[in-house]
Amino acid sequence: MNSKIIRSEQLREFCEEAFFRLGFNRGDSTIITDVLLLSDLFGIDSHGINRIKMYYQHIKAGYIDISAQPEIIMETPVSAVIDGRKGMGQLVSNVAMKVAIEKAKTFGVGLVTVRNSNHYGIAGYYSLMASNEGLIGISMTNSLAAVVPTFSKTPMLGTNPIAFSFPASPQPFLFDSATSVVSVGKIEIYNKLDKPIPLGWGLNSDGIDEHDPAEVLKSVFSGKSGLHPLGGGSEEFGGHKGYGFSMVVEILSSIISLGTTSNHIEKEKSTAGVCHFFAVVDPKIFGDPMTIQKHLENYLEEIRSSHKANDHDRIYTHGEKEAEMFNHRKVQGIVIHERTLIEMKELSDELSMDFDTYF
Repeated sequence: MNSKIIRSEQLREFCEEAFFRLGFNRGDSTIITDVLLLSDLFGIDSHGINRIKMYYQHIKAGYIDISAQPEIIMETPVSAVIDGRKGMGQLVSNVAMKVAIEKAKTFGVGLVTVRNSNHYGIAGYYSLMASNEGLIGISMTNSLAAVVPTFSKTPMLGTNPIAFSFPASPQPFLFDSATSVVSVGKIEIYNKLDKPIPLGWGLNSDGIDEHDPAEVLKSVFSGKSGLHPLGGGSEEFGGHKGYGFSMVVEILSSIISLGTTSNHIEKEKSTAGVCHFFAVVDPKIFGDPMTIQKHLENYLEEIRSSHKANDHDRIYTHGEKEAEMFNHRKVQGIVIHERTLIEMKELSDELSMDFDTYF
């Protein structure tokens, strides 16, 4: 089975049916699929359909409770703490961000921290929920320990991404980034393609920088070593700053929620314990929202129009590449790698789905 270019509509039909057969209702299956599909359409292949096998494994392992209903366990007019009750991360986060949005619309600010959830996909999906309604959105999550603190070789932090969205035209400003040099999912993609990774992304089990993605993945999942924080493994290029950014995510997601820190995620039987944080701000608490938005748009255009470095003819602002890839893949389709197709075929067999009907 070779890699294939598949239309997003076909992937949607397959994913929605697969999650429905796994036990989710139709509405929840659509929400989960929306998050995965946006990742693939944005060109973030590490967090799209590539993750479907992982979610199936987490359901079988008992990490994910298909019938879970998130519960607000503490609340003020501008904040809430939510217990995800082991729910699917996309569903828990959809609820949490909606709570934050409603608080921001009413009081100007909404802050929600979440404990006892699961992997939630791309952080940017949730920040965009806010910016698509004219609000400033922030989304972050901790994750399975895969990143070593500066001067350590023991993974203590997740890849702990941060996403920030701000309304703008022709597309929102969207910054979505792991606080590690690279995500675990990207290492997995390189492994599926049998491609070496650049030196400086991750360490092998002996704590030495490694080219072989399989060796880095082995070190991550054995807990012996892992990935470098953003900036690398030393202070020379700012690795301590990436380590600090990751700690900020950890504090806002797992610490203030009294949840599970990254180094303890998936350590207890049948509990993942992933934690999230969402913040929404209505720009009207600072002035006229459209005037503020126009101010940003003017600045972004000045950045794009500034002098280019040698051998470069374009300066991107955050969110442009994703928007252009979205438009391209909507028309041309999404490349699904051979090993991911095999995983999808195996899942369809498990769920008594006719794989060839979809693809």
